[in-house]
Amino acid sequence: MTKIPLYPLRFEPIYQYRPWGGRRLAHLLSPPLPADEPIGEAWLLSDRDDHASVVSHGTLKGSTLRELMQGRSEEILGKRASDDQRFPLLLKFLDVQHKLSVQVHPSDSERKYIPEGETGKTEAWVVLETGKESLIYAGLKPLTARDVLWQELKNGDVADLLSSFVPQTGDAILIPAGTVHSLRDVVVFEVQENSDVTFRLYDWENIDPKTGALRPLQVEEAMECVDMAEVEIQALQAVVDEVHPVLREQLIECDHFGLRRYCGELPFIVGAAETPRILVCIDGAGHLKHAGENYDIAKGDVVLLPSVVGECLCQPHGPVTVLEISLPEEPAKR
Repeated sequence: MTKIPLYPLRFEPIYQYRPWGGRRLAHLLSPPLPADEPIGEAWLLSDRDDHASVVSHGTLKGSTLRELMQGRSEEILGKRASDDQRFPLLLKFLDVQHKLSVQVHPSDSERKYIPEGETGKTEAWVVLETGKESLIYAGLKPLTARDVLWQELKNGDVADLLSSFVPQTGDAILIPAGTVHSLRDVVVFEVQENSDVTFRLYDWENIDPKTGALRPLQVEEAMECVDMAEVEIQALQAVVDEVHPVLREQLIECDHFGLRRYCGELPFIVGAAETPRILVCIDGAGHLKHAGENYDIAKGDVVLLPSVVGECLCQPHGPVTVLEISLPEEPAKR
């Protein structure tokens, strides 16, 4: 049986209740938010058994990313494909209305603390909206000793040991695995390794309104995974790659992903031959041209360009801002 050719694949967002969330993702996404409860996350591209992204349009509508990866990973990932592989990244929008727990994620080398089938978790944020109380906690203050951190955790407050800054819209922040971090009063785009392993150090004594109880902490595991050398992390300086036909900036480049931003209103090329790319439109609208067809992309949309799709022309409908996420040529060593 002939396979349906792959094309630029757009996916439905998967909304997630979080006690620290809000309702601001309605500004970004067209599907209505569920119920009248705090929605902290919208999973935009997810190859996970519990939350698998579903194609929202075209001849493959209704297919999950998991199903596509099981049968067509080489067409999607190109040279990076391997047997029974999951898509290596997880993409989200976060609405952190109240303080996110102070937490840490293990690195890929911390196998003792990573369940089978999971990886470590390096992640990055791009700030989309800020509020009056916006704050990003990223890394510890310099010269913080491990025993001092332990003592402050026992005392029930670690805020004085955390490095923090007031974010600006457009800031890009890389959070390497092992970095102590938290957020407050921001909406961000997040790209991360495809992992859901989080260890909470401290949760600000917040009560989960659904359970009426404190959420569990994983202090011992977190302390084993904390990288004490990750201190005073700040927003990264964008590197301008080109200014015509649109402004193209390199925001982040690490062992697990790259992140670029396009801003403008003239047609521009996205994607690359024989490698996958992911597009996230954070402002404006337009369409992608591929194989004689047009594929819409608008604010809040995520579009996967499989390896076999390659380059596409993006035709903006007025000013547009698009993030493009890439994978390194070689997988990071684990």
